[in-house]
Amino acid sequence: MKIMSIFGTRPEAIKMAPLIKLLEKEKGINSIVVVTGQHRTQLDQVLHIFNISPNYDLNIMKKGQTLESITNLVLTTLDPILKLEKPNIVLVHGDTTTSFAAALSAFYNQIPIGHVEAGLRTYNKYSPFPEEANRKLISALADFHFAPTNLSCENLLKENIKKENIKVTGNTALDTFEYTLSKNHTFNEPINIDETKKTILLTAHRRENLGKPLSNICEAVLQILEDFEDVHFVFPMHLNPSVREIILKHLAGNKRITLTEPLDILDMHNLLSKCYLCVTDSGGLQEEAPHLNVPVVVLREVTERPEGIGKTLILAGTEKENIVNTIKKLLTDNSLYEKMAKEPNPFGDGKASSRILEALNARK
Repeated sequence: MKIMSIFGTRPEAIKMAPLIKLLEKEKGINSIVVVTGQHRTQLDQVLHIFNISPNYDLNIMKKGQTLESITNLVLTTLDPILKLEKPNIVLVHGDTTTSFAAALSAFYNQIPIGHVEAGLRTYNKYSPFPEEANRKLISALADFHFAPTNLSCENLLKENIKKENIKVTGNTALDTFEYTLSKNHTFNEPINIDETKKTILLTAHRRENLGKPLSNICEAVLQILEDFEDVHFVFPMHLNPSVREIILKHLAGNKRITLTEPLDILDMHNLLSKCYLCVTDSGGLQEEAPHLNVPVVVLREVTERPEGIGKTLILAGTEKENIVNTIKKLLTDNSLYEKMAKEPNPFGDGKASSRILEALNARK
């Protein structure tokens, strides 16, 4: 059975890597990897760490690329590869524009599609944008749906997707910890963990948070630092110049905020394991932090991962006052903190890839 995995961004690569490593070892499966290069440097970083050598690299990333250009380039460059290789199934992940365009190209070639991390929903097509629309469009095209949770399975059933085409697997993001965590990990500069302080990992990059919401987030961070002397933030900055401009304007030069370049997955996971708290608008960190018993403050108005709300996650939105009050509560209310930290991870147990492989083998 020829299985083609197609991805193009850092988050997709991280979440597909453990599954690809299993596919490479499995007898009777010919694993073909296609990367689009929607993210370039960050994608290559992940491929190197997991020792994955793509069979095809579309290398589509352009300066100032748009959603339209990404979609067009994936469609036009992927089509001849699909016609040449004729895979038995194409695997796409999650909700990126690469994933949507790859699924559409596979559909045009009448190749079955497997959707990893299927069924996440906010039911607001503009939040997150364009991810919510992408994942719903992929669901409409996919033949096999690998849902991370029972709730994501229920979402798919409500959309009249047949139960026999859905398998609840957990999230492959958690499988990566087997490859990344190390007790003796040495961090790249400028990360320096101060054991006397509470380290908070902060990330913010989403399109819907650009402008005033991101400014609010930065101002909330400054307020927390003013109110708590034992707190230190580590803030890996997204490569988007519009994101960086706001972050640097508000936070550059503050000695209790370590601003870094984007971290590779080894630094990120090992840093997360040493953090007191994770404050983020990322989807992946909402799943990963609870695996390490780290409570999460979500910097979004709505999340497609509601399984964790009230358990491992608190939805703080993007208003300064709400963010400050939420972080303060977790810094001062030990009972709440301990409850969240000890809550079982609702997003899986680190064995999702083997369940997906089992479902794929059942098709032989």
